[in-house]
Amino acid sequence: MSSTYGDKIKISIFGESHGNGIGVVIDGLPAGEKIDMDKVLVQMARRAPGKDKTATPRKESDLPRMLSGMLGDTLTGAPLCAIIENTNTRSGDYGNLLSCPRPGHSDYAAFVKYNGANDIRGGGHFSGRLTAPIVFAGAICRQLLEKKGIKIAAHINSIGLVSDEPFNPVSIDGELIERLNNSPFALIDNSVEEKMRNEVEEARMSLDSVGGTIECAVTGIEAGIGEPMFDGVEGVIAKAVFGVPAIKGIEFGRGFELSKMRGSQSNDPFRYENGRVVTETNNCGGILGGITNGMPVIFRAVVKPTPSISQKQKTVDLQKKENAELEIHGRHDPCIVPRAVPVIEAVTAVAIANLM
Repeated sequence: MSSTYGDKIKISIFGESHGNGIGVVIDGLPAGEKIDMDKVLVQMARRAPGKDKTATPRKESDLPRMLSGMLGDTLTGAPLCAIIENTNTRSGDYGNLLSCPRPGHSDYAAFVKYNGANDIRGGGHFSGRLTAPIVFAGAICRQLLEKKGIKIAAHINSIGLVSDEPFNPVSIDGELIERLNNSPFALIDNSVEEKMRNEVEEARMSLDSVGGTIECAVTGIEAGIGEPMFDGVEGVIAKAVFGVPAIKGIEFGRGFELSKMRGSQSNDPFRYENGRVVTETNNCGGILGGITNGMPVIFRAVVKPTPSISQKQKTVDLQKKENAELEIHGRHDPCIVPRAVPVIEAVTAVAIANLM
């Protein structure tokens, strides 16, 4: 399995949803840097399950235990290894999935790829549970980036048909970034929270699920970062983002809206401001030719509805080789968008750390 990302700072994710534990090894971290574990735990708590009606009721503390790479609060330069124990599993809920794959889930593709040897319990290594060690790795990288003046924030851009206010593409307030970084239901306009929660509740009561989008911004990143073509900033970030389960699309700046514009509308005019080159608009999302231009890097990611729903669904029985109906049991998120916000921030932090 390809569970490793990065070349400068490498992360390797291990474990399964219902195994003894999950974790990450981070290689390439600089020695001597101090890490504030309280800040790391804030990010872990934002992603943790069992705290909100929009999420699975499965409760896990998600407390990382360091096995190597830190002495007190200081990075030693050795590979940093952290493990998170699984303490609340119900593997019996997944017995029928051994032969009947869930529509929309990785079950069938993984069955074919690994000749039926993959761990099906809770999705195994394909589970959203594996995003917990990703958030840990991102929280470490985020602190290293903040020392360079680089900040990352994301918010729930939409759930179903309900949308939040977008980021100001040319100027993002530091107080807003701080508020979003500490929010379990991250919104720019908090007045839409009730409508979003109603959207999720309607799906839950219908034994269904709902998806949405997440908008992420990186501020303080200087111009000239990234390489053209295959190592461009978009590609480096996109590879990390697509490592998050349920992500099915990404766009930078105005994204697909650019297809409806003329060049005179989409081009971002340059000007000097306090001796620094800036753009009046930011339709390109802070990236030109795969290289940062000094403006905020902004992108949006599409999160599909959770495939594990309680409605009966058509599938196949791989043992009997016949059509079948599937009724899924267990504890599942009616919407993973709120919990995915810190995950998107985390993979972005790891990607930017590699670019730096």
